[in-house]
Amino acid sequence: MTDQNLLYQIGITLVKGIGTITTKQVLDALGDVSLLFKEKRQVLERIPGISHKVITEIRKPEILQRAEEEIRFIEKNKIEPLFIRSEGYPRRLLDCVDAPVMLYFRGTADLNAAKIISIVGTRHATSYGKEITDALIHDMAQTYPNIVIVSGLAYGIDIFAHRAALKYDLPTIGVLAHGLDRIYPYEHRNIAKDMLEKGGILTDYISQTTPDRPNFVKRNRIIAGLSDCTLVVESAEKGGSLITADIADSYNRDVFAVPGKTTDTYSAGCNLLIKYKKAALVSSAADIFREMCWDESSKPTTVQREIFIELSPEEQQIVDLLREHNDMQLNTIVVKTNQAISQLTPRLFEMEMKGVIRCFPGGVYRLA
Repeated sequence: MTDQNLLYQIGITLVKGIGTITTKQVLDALGDVSLLFKEKRQVLERIPGISHKVITEIRKPEILQRAEEEIRFIEKNKIEPLFIRSEGYPRRLLDCVDAPVMLYFRGTADLNAAKIISIVGTRHATSYGKEITDALIHDMAQTYPNIVIVSGLAYGIDIFAHRAALKYDLPTIGVLAHGLDRIYPYEHRNIAKDMLEKGGILTDYISQTTPDRPNFVKRNRIIAGLSDCTLVVESAEKGGSLITADIADSYNRDVFAVPGKTTDTYSAGCNLLIKYKKAALVSSAADIFREMCWDESSKPTTVQREIFIELSPEEQQIVDLLREHNDMQLNTIVVKTNQAISQLTPRLFEMEMKGVIRCFPGGVYRLA
């Protein structure tokens, strides 16, 4: 029997003219995405972003027929579908304005792991790039054996990052620019199979989606948004890895780059990121840990915290949540506390000024 909720959740992603922002407006207005397909035209017309043309698209029977077909594919291949409001959806992505409405995941990795880092770079990796990728991931594994490595399963630095992660027994996730019915490039299918046992593959595209060039640029937002920070190992002056770095910066995520010789073509992009202060220079994994406050002294303790500051009921609610979970992202706090974000944001700032909480990269809050 078809999962009706999933049917409509996939269905809304297939409607031309409805993107992430409009979907959020639909959810705010109706509360349930299924009502988009059931309500009368007069009701739908009152929702921002829903035009007469979009309503005509919604009414096309092939929309839900295609969604049913995708559900059969999901069930057959043991794929985990993740709707933007589902419990298992990657919480870091919720802070991104263009977060995918639906994700499709196959694997074992925790998409909400405590530490996730994206590693990207040129498709024309040099021996220098390969060696430093291996060395950095080795050191990451030595210090944090559960850190998750994210990349794009592409030629060059991407695939070397995945291989190094598997080599050092780290979970690694490949973000694809097509559906989960194929692996592109085909040569990486065996690595992808290994990743299913220690990591996984993730996409926001349904099956039968071809790996067209624009898809790769679009999927870079997931690579950047899924992680706490992005590391660029090698890049020419132009390239997809620099796009990923720009996206990560727009999400207020930390960006790091490995420097190279000024005469090296595939270090030019990294050197420019560092030169114009768009990325912090990295020569070792310890540089990343320090900048991200991942050193031993920053690890959450299990000691009961006592705060001798008078707090409002709303502030105390936030403190209790952070005591329970150690750290939480802004959108998660909104959901858990049911406090309006317009009131929550200044409240969090005031609590920072009181020294009660601290804000870390990626919009993560912890008790001070």
